[in-house]
Amino acid sequence: MRILFLTQYCPPEVGAPQNRIFEFAKQLKKFGHEVTILTAMPNYPKGEIFDGYKGKKLVKEELDGIKIIRTSIYATKEKSFTKRLRNYLSFTFSSVLTGAKHVEKQDVVITESPPLFLGWSGYVIAKKIGAKFIFNVSDLWPESAVKLGVLNNKLFITMSTWLEEFCYRKAAAVTGQTQGIVDNIVQRGFGKDKVHLITNGVDTEFFKKENRDESFRKEIGVENKFAVCYAGIHGIAQGLEVIINAAEILKDEKDIQFVFIGDGPEKASLINMVEEKNLSNVTFLPMQLKPKMPRIIASMDATVIPLKKLDLFKGALPSKMFEALSSELPIVLAVEGEAEKLINNAKAGIVVEPENSKEIAEAVLTLAKDVELRKTLGSNGRKYVMEHYSRESITRKLEKILMDLIK
Repeated sequence: MRILFLTQYCPPEVGAPQNRIFEFAKQLKKFGHEVTILTAMPNYPKGEIFDGYKGKKLVKEELDGIKIIRTSIYATKEKSFTKRLRNYLSFTFSSVLTGAKHVEKQDVVITESPPLFLGWSGYVIAKKIGAKFIFNVSDLWPESAVKLGVLNNKLFITMSTWLEEFCYRKAAAVTGQTQGIVDNIVQRGFGKDKVHLITNGVDTEFFKKENRDESFRKEIGVENKFAVCYAGIHGIAQGLEVIINAAEILKDEKDIQFVFIGDGPEKASLINMVEEKNLSNVTFLPMQLKPKMPRIIASMDATVIPLKKLDLFKGALPSKMFEALSSELPIVLAVEGEAEKLINNAKAGIVVEPENSKEIAEAVLTLAKDVELRKTLGSNGRKYVMEHYSRESITRKLEKILMDLIK
């Protein structure tokens, strides 16, 4: 089977969609399929084209045996709606006008949304090369943008909703990352028979507790401390100020250190918040390359995973949760809904109310003082994720969906 992934995000960028799609691609190649990724010049999350790609309109390369075709994108550091829209649309058009010329015959085109506009590109490219159009939804858009207050132009919301539903209608199959996403699409009248749940997962051999590195802990100054981390995008949806406020509550607990790993649009304001509160128990590390993350995650003692308290996020399953589970890291989860149910079923962490700094602080303190609890929660998490969320088993499910379509 010849498979094309169309996505705006891809390594060497670091992030949830980059990791998920590339891991799917590697697994499918391992299963014997021919896989290509059509993507943008790497620029996320700093909004600046990476060295080696600047000034280029087309780049063809290979990563881990996967063929990569990259086309131009308007990269911007600004957060304004018009700049972000230009960013999305630039790759939407370059992928069709430039990238499609270099795509060989394919059986399926799997298109990642968001950005939603890429659904149009995926449909056009699939039609052009005679392939099945698969629409993968990792976030409901424009709904999520509206509820986060990022999008409020009524005309644009109407147009975006039309495009969203167009993609659902035209797709041979729609895959949703969570049950909440799948239910939303089905309830809106799109065929239950073509909407499938394909969740996040994790490479359990890549993320494991044996990666723990005491020299790294010493390097960042937590060798004799209880290190609780947040690793991921520093964005609006996560509401990371809640962790800063929890750190302030625990500022007199000298053996507890909060470690932020990553980058994103809210990072500067979080650093300013820590400086204004004069907190010494918060450390910020830059975005890390993917190969370094298993060592970094395993070298922590616990992790906090928050999202804002919105109904929208009751259907979320953050990818960083699976990496922590696989690394036997106990989780303080400040998310309602599907993620809450998963952690409770796995008996792998402490679930608290979203946006509640006091409850987060109490949970962190409980874990810091109870070594046996940490070990039990960590062990439970590893067992659960190996049984239900290994990358290989999830990719097999995706493979079957694709094979059934092209028979």
